[in-house]
Amino acid sequence: MLGQLLKPEYEELIHARNWDALRDAFADLEPPDVAELLETVSPQDSAVVFRLLPRDQAADTFEHLPLDRQTRLIEVMAEGQLGSLLEEMAPDDRTRLLEELPWRVTQRLLNTLSPEERRIAGALLGYPERSAGRYMTPEYVSFREDMTVAEALAHVRRHGKDRETLNVVYVVDRAGCPVLAVRLATLVLADPQARVMDLDHGMLVSIPATAPREDVVAAFEKYDREVLPVTDSRGALVGIITVDDVLDVQAEEATEDIHKLGGMEALEEPYLTADILTMVRKRGTWLALLLVGEMLTATAMAFFEHDIARAVVLTLFIPMIISSGGNSGSQATSLIIRALAVREVELPDWWRVCRREALSGLILGAFLGLIGFVRIAFWPTAAAVYGPHYRQVALVVALSLVGVVMFGTLAGSMLPFLLRRLKLDPATASAPFVATLVDVTGLLIYFTLASVILKGTLL
Repeated sequence: MLGQLLKPEYEELIHARNWDALRDAFADLEPPDVAELLETVSPQDSAVVFRLLPRDQAADTFEHLPLDRQTRLIEVMAEGQLGSLLEEMAPDDRTRLLEELPWRVTQRLLNTLSPEERRIAGALLGYPERSAGRYMTPEYVSFREDMTVAEALAHVRRHGKDRETLNVVYVVDRAGCPVLAVRLATLVLADPQARVMDLDHGMLVSIPATAPREDVVAAFEKYDREVLPVTDSRGALVGIITVDDVLDVQAEEATEDIHKLGGMEALEEPYLTADILTMVRKRGTWLALLLVGEMLTATAMAFFEHDIARAVVLTLFIPMIISSGGNSGSQATSLIIRALAVREVELPDWWRVCRREALSGLILGAFLGLIGFVRIAFWPTAAAVYGPHYRQVALVVALSLVGVVMFGTLAGSMLPFLLRRLKLDPATASAPFVATLVDVTGLLIYFTLASVILKGTLL
């Protein structure tokens, strides 16, 4: 909550530039609340407010601002103020800010840091993009194997200040490789003379610094940890990743998947700050590909032009046929993409999924086919609207719905597996893409069945 003052009252103090009152008021606020307020004022006023805050509170507040707001603040802050702010930021949060900025701006900001902080920032930026190394912090506490509990606690008191977390500390061997993870609560409750290595502990799980961020999220979900150690190629401990960083990664991954499912490239920045030309490019590429795919629909209809000319009534049901197939395909692909993302299914499960979706598609197709048959065959004015052979037309529509829905379900469920097998992102199998694929196939199924069943009557 925003302290005792209401949000409009804080904003009024900022606009009135009553800095003394603001300094006292902000002392009672948490950094997320200050960040929320600063999003409502100009970057120039925000820069002034940051001068009022203590260094620790200013850094924490800056970390809670969205990236676009951080970038705008960087443009108006003085070098000295900016350097002080970056010095106090957590290394992992600072890295994510620097990697999103243009290289020239990043270089300028790096030059404002102290030699030690510049070395840390450079090391983290040296890891591949979207890897565990970009999200870790080197601010952790570790012990030697030969320490007693009393020595370990004394070590925490000496070196634990300003560390990312002290909930879990690590025991490392002579090579610097983690061999044990110990909860601080376990240390506090243990016999001071006991060896750290003799304490109760769980299985040690670590993440390579070069691991993709998807593997980081999977490890936290699988082992249900609050923090995990990050190791280099030699297995030495180089940092830790905490659960708050993983939540940020999950949000980014979910945003990317939703964008791709909608049939567009993922935006790397907030919607309102994205350049209009960038947005058009990311959306237009997919729209052009889908348009080319839909052109195949016209080609398929041209192939059956003679049948359409003789039985115009068949064209009445084309939208229903292709939309049913597209909808079933979109449902299936959305289900499987999500199941793959949360590891409910894996690549070897494709055959089990295929059988389930084939049965589901058959049942759903039969259900929709029955609705379509009843709607046509028992319509009060069916003969006048659909002609004297309306029952055969109803049968064509019903069987087509069974085939199209079944094919759409199978195609929508198998395409994500195919993309995963090719080491591509399954989310690329977007709902519009699957719908376009099923449109063409649906027409082929529909008119093929019509040419068989209506031969000698309408055709």
